[in-house]
Amino acid sequence: MEEKLESIKSRYLEVTEELMKPEVMNDFKTLKKLSKEQSDLKEIVNKYEEYLTCQKKIEEAKSLVEDPDFKEMAELEIEDNSKKIEEVKKELEILLIPKDENDGKNIIMEIRGAAGGDEANIFAGDLLRMYTYYAEKNGWKIEINHQIEGTSGGFSQVECTIKGDNVYSKMKYESGAHRVQRVPQTETQGRIHTSTATVLVMPEIDDIDIDIKESDLKIDVYHSSGAGGQSVNTSNSAVRITHLPTNTVVTCQNERSQLKNKELAMKLLKIRIYDQLQQEKLASEGNERKSKIGTGDRSEKIRTYNYPQNRVTDHRIGFSVMNLDRVMDGDLEPIIDALITEDLKRKLAGD
Repeated sequence: MEEKLESIKSRYLEVTEELMKPEVMNDFKTLKKLSKEQSDLKEIVNKYEEYLTCQKKIEEAKSLVEDPDFKEMAELEIEDNSKKIEEVKKELEILLIPKDENDGKNIIMEIRGAAGGDEANIFAGDLLRMYTYYAEKNGWKIEINHQIEGTSGGFSQVECTIKGDNVYSKMKYESGAHRVQRVPQTETQGRIHTSTATVLVMPEIDDIDIDIKESDLKIDVYHSSGAGGQSVNTSNSAVRITHLPTNTVVTCQNERSQLKNKELAMKLLKIRIYDQLQQEKLASEGNERKSKIGTGDRSEKIRTYNYPQNRVTDHRIGFSVMNLDRVMDGDLEPIIDALITEDLKRKLAGD
């Protein structure tokens, strides 16, 4: 580990030196890239310096153990720094786990009503409300890109962008099938039904290098629709783009300008195609992805929301909380913290 840390420290000093050069300071692209690398390495280097300081104090104390006047003080110094160095080593092990390069990115989220008809669509609306409250608690901004409302409420499909600090690092665990058990609003005999909604989370990536031919696109324009299906403007500003080779469809209607909606739709299309390619790559890696949280099969049932018992259970880690009402009001932090902790644990174990 020390060899790796020395290499990281050496690279950090090299990058810091590069950032001082006038030609780098005048090249925005290179400056941005090196500044990010420096920032990523800084925490590890600082923690490594703390580790080295502890080592130095232990060595200095050992040289005083044989002196009767300093023996007791030296032994305490050795004991204290030995405990501290073990704590620092554990922190360094976590810091050395390769970071997901997308953790700092915004996300595109899609929620769809699945099995359960009207109740599934209503639940999809409940999930959007839950994520909206969670976004507000984190100081994130949420924007609706496209929505298809359910006939009895909620959404058969809704897509949004969530922007803020490190959104993907927390929300990447939400992809999958979410199951609800409750008495639906439409149930007249008080029976508990089980319905599902699916959630898809993709990092918002700006510099995707995917060549999309104009001839492979089918572009439709139509009136944007607001709540209740009412037209929110009189021009054909909403845009639907179908990528024929992959049958990938994206729709954008949140801008009043058709041009802006088309630009955003093309961006979303590239993100979706890129995400499909990444999922295919993960699938080809076989069992490796099954041990990781947040990269499993997106049709997998990941969580159950049981209303009669006021319980939420995440099946991937066997974690339950008995405060479903608070979770639906955006108190997702305990569940997401548990997922992050388990993810780190598995990575440290080498899964």
